[in-house]
Amino acid sequence: MKCFACHSVNPNEKTLAGPSLYKIVGRKVASLPGYSYSPALRGFAKKNPKWTKPLLDRFVTNPDALVHGTNMPFAGIKDPKERAALIAYLAAPATAK
Repeated sequence: MKCFACHSVNPNEKTLAGPSLYKIVGRKVASLPGYSYSPALRGFAKKNPKWTKPLLDRFVTNPDALVHGTNMPFAGIKDPKERAALIAYLAAPATAK
């Protein structure tokens, strides 16, 4: 998947260019300890306290459109089926990864 070039998904992997996506569904936005989030994402977190599946879908569609000024240099995933598969994977129990 496209995300894995910059993000780890397992609990004991080091942080890469982007924050770990391990247990992102339900996690507080911009909350991974030790990761330096953009001011734009920290501000977004004040209005969107947790990453829900619908919120992740909107973000992954076009990150900069949802959080203008995010540091994430990614154009997004336009295909709804591809986004749904990614979010289902991220929401799966950790033992499935």
